[in-house]
Amino acid sequence: MKTNTLKNNTPTAPLGGRLSPQAAQQLMALAALVILYAYFAVFGTRFLSPGTFVSILDSSYYIGYLAIGMTFVIITSGIDLSAGTVMVGAALVGGVAYNVWHLPILVCLLVVVGTGLLFGVGNGVLVGFLRLPPFIATLGMQFISLGLCAVAAKVQTQTYPSLTSSDGWFKTVLYKAGAFPVGALWLAGFFAIAWFILNRTKLGRYAYAMGSNEEAVELSGVIVSRWKFWVYVLNGFFCGLAGTIYAATFSAITPQTGNGQEMYAIAACVIGGTSLAGGVGSLWGTIIGVFVISVLKTGLLSMGLPVQWQQFLIGAVVILAVLLDVIRSRRARRS
Repeated sequence: MKTNTLKNNTPTAPLGGRLSPQAAQQLMALAALVILYAYFAVFGTRFLSPGTFVSILDSSYYIGYLAIGMTFVIITSGIDLSAGTVMVGAALVGGVAYNVWHLPILVCLLVVVGTGLLFGVGNGVLVGFLRLPPFIATLGMQFISLGLCAVAAKVQTQTYPSLTSSDGWFKTVLYKAGAFPVGALWLAGFFAIAWFILNRTKLGRYAYAMGSNEEAVELSGVIVSRWKFWVYVLNGFFCGLAGTIYAATFSAITPQTGNGQEMYAIAACVIGGTSLAGGVGSLWGTIIGVFVISVLKTGLLSMGLPVQWQQFLIGAVVILAVLLDVIRSRRARRS
C-alpha cells in the first residue's frame, strides 16, 4: 500500500537535487515549445509578427479551459470524452436563449456555463455515485449532449451578436478588445483559481490520492464517490467557460459538432506530464501542453501546410508523451 496517498503529488525535486520524472517531462515539454517556436520563426511566414502571437493566444482559450478541467479528471485516473460536445452544446443552448427566448446576452452566457455544469453533474453522478467506468459514462454523455442540445436548438445553427451590434460587447470583454487579447487575462485568472483548488484544497489533495490509490483512500474513511462527483462538476464548469469563449470566437454554433475537441484537451494534459494512470499531473504542465498545440496549429498554417498535418503531428507528439509516461511509470514501479 502506498504511504503518500493523501499527499499532493505536484512535481518536486527528490533528495540529491535530481528532478522528479514528472518535472523532467514538463521541462521537456517547455523545451519542445521553445524549439517549435524557434523552428516556425525561421521557416514560417511572418510567424514572429504580433498578429501571429495573438493568433496563438486566440487558439488556446477554449482548449485551455477544457484542458484545465480535464487535468482534474485525469489526475483521478478518469477521462471525459464528452468535454468537446458539452462545450459546443452549451454554446448552442446559450444561442437558443438569445435567439429564441430573447434573454439578455449576459444571462445567455450564464446559461452556457450552467449547461456545462449540468452535464458535469450528470458525469459526476454516473462516475462518482453509480461507479460507472469513466470511459463508458462520458462516452454515453457525449452522445446525450450531442442529441439533447441539437433537439433544444431544433437542429438549427445558432448565432451570437456580432461585434458591431449592441450586444456584441461580450466579445470585447471576453475575447479581444481591438488587437489586445483580453481572453488571455481571463484564462490566466481561471488558471490561478484552478491551481489554488488543485494545490491548496481538499478537492485537489483527494484528486491526487484517488488517482494514486483509490482503495487506500476509501479505507482511510474518505467518501470517494462524493469527491469524484465534485471533480466532474468542476470539469463541467470549465466546459461551460470554454463554451462562452467558443461562442465569442466563432459566433455561429452548428449542432452536432464539437466531437473531437476533447482530444486536444487530453493531448495538452498528457504533453504536460499528467499521467493517464492517475495520481500525477500539474496545471503548469497542462498550460505548456496547450501552447504546444496552439503553436503547432498556428505554425503549420504559417508554413502553408494543410490541417491534416496538424492532426498528424499532434498525434505523434501525444504518442511520444504517453511513451515517456509509460517509461516513467515502469521506473517508478521498479523503485
